[in-house]
Amino acid sequence: MKVSAFFPGQGAQHPGMGQSVYENSAAAKKVFDCASEIAGQSVSDLCFSSSKEELSRTVNSQIAIFTCSMAALAALQERGVELDACAGFSLGEYTALTAAGVLTLEDGLRLVRRRGELMQEAADSTDGCMAAVLGLADDIVEDICSRTEGLVLPVNYNCDGQLVIAGERTAVDLAAAACKEAGARRAMPLAVSGGFHTPLMAPAAAQLKEFAKSLTFSAPTMPLYTNVTGEILAVTDYPSYLEQHMVSPVRWKHLVHRMIADGHTEAMEIGVGKTLTNFSRRISKELTCKTVETMENVISAAE
Repeated sequence: MKVSAFFPGQGAQHPGMGQSVYENSAAAKKVFDCASEIAGQSVSDLCFSSSKEELSRTVNSQIAIFTCSMAALAALQERGVELDACAGFSLGEYTALTAAGVLTLEDGLRLVRRRGELMQEAADSTDGCMAAVLGLADDIVEDICSRTEGLVLPVNYNCDGQLVIAGERTAVDLAAAACKEAGARRAMPLAVSGGFHTPLMAPAAAQLKEFAKSLTFSAPTMPLYTNVTGEILAVTDYPSYLEQHMVSPVRWKHLVHRMIADGHTEAMEIGVGKTLTNFSRRISKELTCKTVETMENVISAAE
């Protein structure tokens, strides 16, 4: 059985995540054990027993979500499921890189752990935030951001009628208010700790690039669609690409349309939550997407 994989990003974390596959799949448990060894802490305890507040800290949520996605994928592969393409939302692209063999599991864990640390530091040292604008055309939101004083940019192109903006808190608040005046149905703050995918992350991105130079990267074993352009990833300098990725918008709806155009119309959201499954329904009726988080989901998806 072959399907495409979508891997979720930050925001989907919740206490108890990953426990079902950990307890019912030997392959999934190995992923958690490897993560704990690399992270120097029990990632299973972090996922299963932490409070929502603790899990929502960037330094924790990134390693937790990555581990849960890779564990669910391992459980699927244990049952014979193969991927024919993959993509991930923001942090999820690191899962996609690992799933596609660009990184080993160990190096993927090291990279995600460091990314979480650097982005937490960047968030703690800047007053940044993000807000989701609902019910307004992209070009109107883009225009409002360009005319707002301070740093605010469109950063997550989720689906038609849903565009996330990010940047300096005051500028984001001003832009959000202007979007409401322009007819947005809602402009709501997101529960994240910084202005991700903006120049506020540039210092962290530069440090991640240097860290990534210590890792080994290989050519992907399947088509991997990138957040940065929405096209199939075709780079050789991965450290520089990862630096760019951290400060670039997530062009998710463009990426999904490209995958559909290339014939990838069956997908699974592998990991935590159903955010990307919900986006898929709004992006195109040509795409079917199943959520695969629990062992029950794994068994059903592999049938």
